[in-house]
Amino acid sequence: MNPFPILKTTAKDPVCGMEVDRERPAGKLEHQGTTYYFCSRHCLERFRADPRRYLEPGRKPEAMPAGDYTCPMHPEVIQRGPGSCPDCGMALEPLVAQREPAPNPELAEMRRRFWVSLALTVPVMILAMSEMAAVRVPHGIWIQLALATPVVLWGGQPFFARGWAGLMRRRPNMFTLIAMGTGVAYGYSLVAAFAAERLPDALRDHHGQAAVYFEAAAAIITLVLLGQVLELKARERTGDAIRALLDLAPKTARRIEAGGERDVPLEEVRAGDRLRVRPGEKIPVDGVVVEGTSAVNESMVTGEPIPVEKGPGDRVTGGTVNTTGSFIMKAERVGADTLLAQIVRLVGEAQRSRAPIQRLADQVAAWFVPAVVLVAAVTFLVWTFLGPEPRLTHGLVNAIAVLIIACPCALGLATPMSVMVGTGRGALAGVLVRNAEALEILEKVDTLVADKTGTLTEGRPRLMELVPAAGVRVEEALRLAASLEQASEHPLASAIVSAARQVGLALAPVSEFRAWAGRGVTGRVDGIEVVLGNASFLGERGVETEALAKQAERLGDEAMTVVYVAAGGRALAVLGIADPVRASSPRAVDALRRDGLELILLTGDSRRTAAAVARRLKIQRFEAELSPVEKANFVKRLQQEGRVVAVAGDGINDAPALAQADVGIAMGTGADVAIESAAITLVKGDLNGVVRARRLSRAVMRNIRQNLLFAFLYNTLGVPVAAGVLYPFFGILLSPMVAAAAMTFSSVSVISNALRLRRLRL
Repeated sequence: MNPFPILKTTAKDPVCGMEVDRERPAGKLEHQGTTYYFCSRHCLERFRADPRRYLEPGRKPEAMPAGDYTCPMHPEVIQRGPGSCPDCGMALEPLVAQREPAPNPELAEMRRRFWVSLALTVPVMILAMSEMAAVRVPHGIWIQLALATPVVLWGGQPFFARGWAGLMRRRPNMFTLIAMGTGVAYGYSLVAAFAAERLPDALRDHHGQAAVYFEAAAAIITLVLLGQVLELKARERTGDAIRALLDLAPKTARRIEAGGERDVPLEEVRAGDRLRVRPGEKIPVDGVVVEGTSAVNESMVTGEPIPVEKGPGDRVTGGTVNTTGSFIMKAERVGADTLLAQIVRLVGEAQRSRAPIQRLADQVAAWFVPAVVLVAAVTFLVWTFLGPEPRLTHGLVNAIAVLIIACPCALGLATPMSVMVGTGRGALAGVLVRNAEALEILEKVDTLVADKTGTLTEGRPRLMELVPAAGVRVEEALRLAASLEQASEHPLASAIVSAARQVGLALAPVSEFRAWAGRGVTGRVDGIEVVLGNASFLGERGVETEALAKQAERLGDEAMTVVYVAAGGRALAVLGIADPVRASSPRAVDALRRDGLELILLTGDSRRTAAAVARRLKIQRFEAELSPVEKANFVKRLQQEGRVVAVAGDGINDAPALAQADVGIAMGTGADVAIESAAITLVKGDLNGVVRARRLSRAVMRNIRQNLLFAFLYNTLGVPVAAGVLYPFFGILLSPMVAAAAMTFSSVSVISNALRLRRLRL
């Protein structure tokens, strides 16, 4: 017991809102002079990443500047306008994908340099081959020099600049290797051309001519330029998913105004505007139907192909397609607040996140370039002192081949390209991934803890059954009950009223309405006193319920809430109200069980209700009557047993468990705090989304492993071959030009493999 009650011993976690013991928090962080306490490391990391999101909950998410660019390999690098990454030298790409892809200045520049360089390199290659064939071309070396110089100095200028920048930052990169290789080849050839008469025999070819490598330097630059063009074009396609999402929103909306209707740009739509949506049109913003009915195709947002019937009071989502009837809607969330805008923002953040598997590639890449330079130096020395004649020439050529073929770019792109394409594909199927780490962990999950309400069930009560007394018509009993309940705000009341409206009953006005907390309601309908409530409440008013007692007991055994309705002192019917199991839940549960997951039902509801739902879905293990803290502790105990746990939930009371889980999965139809606490959000809001998320996780991780395997094998085999290890056995040496082509192929192949995820069937 706290002896000083004025001093609180607990603090509220700013992320999920649960109370945390100040003496034993899972983590704490000081921010702007205030110490904040957290229930789990997940909440701590979320707060650390963006404190303002949780300290200023009313603040709208800041839109990412459209003119900012970032690096796919180093997402922490952000600069205004296009350019190259100071760490790896790669071309930056827009931080925010545009609906209409803007012209790529980097691609245009590389394409221009490539075509000019190609036009100059072809005659250089012809001259070099003629020299090798002993066909003498007057002043051939000087013509090669004249043609190769603009290729190397102008065409290769970006590579030299990026390579030098990497050295200055002590972060040598692939362009450092390219600059060194082509620089050595061109510099040596330049010296050889001007000092041809004084060259020793070791630097002459078999015909006694000065050995120059202008063609190698020019060809390498041209091939690398070609690789950059192919890579930049392929990278543009990784943003197709974002652009597909942006294209879902129409450019205009038809607004109803005092003088009639007119089409206005989407940016002019404001919350509260009334909009008409005609057949075949896309719904412009999020809102609610106020007039008319229709069927809406929500497949591009939820992944479900069957159109959903919509009528007055139903919510509609911007970007979905109205298929049949016309209706009028009221705009509620516009601009950056729409679900579609939030999806685009989440996908963009996920695409720039880094999976833990990337750490291995990062560690290798950190030592890779220095190691390659060392291997190139050793190659040069070994060939110079131990190789066949001309030794110095062989040493120079093989060292250049080692520098050129060793491309760390493929290693660096292996993970981010797969994450970028995979998260975009998931978004189109209604699976929003907050970060790459969640994708990696989800593949390893062996236990799924599912909340009941809103996850396995629909999350709102429904009238499941009405049993009338002898001689009473079902419609009359329902009409009287609904007429009385239309004055109540209780969730059970809305279930009764909705049921009456669904069957087209006309409700009568109610007078003298009174609610008795936890017991029932009374009022007068058509001048008759109507009573609705539990058996004891009706008994106090002299209403006999014995004739309906057995039916009431049966409904209770099926986990329904039982209420009686009476009029004029006579019991008319007993009603069974329940939160029904989602139609999709049985199929999803079976699919997850076949996938090797153990399912556990967790709920704060009564044990009787939990048992009924578990029985219906054939779930062997369930826990009921748990508080939010007890839910989180239950998940923690599972983790202590060595399990990898995912939690699926939708309510505020699920937020602590979602944050504690290895992977939190929020239903997109649930509370915002649950979505904020989760690593994955299912737009449709049912467990079939978990099945899709698992397939996505497996496919992305398989794709990443393929890319990493290729990158490692490529460098493991390519560097020794370039160094000449096959020469003593097979007489094979790798030309620097072939090495340049292989380097280009490595990066493009990694990106092409990642792009296969766009066709993934979920």
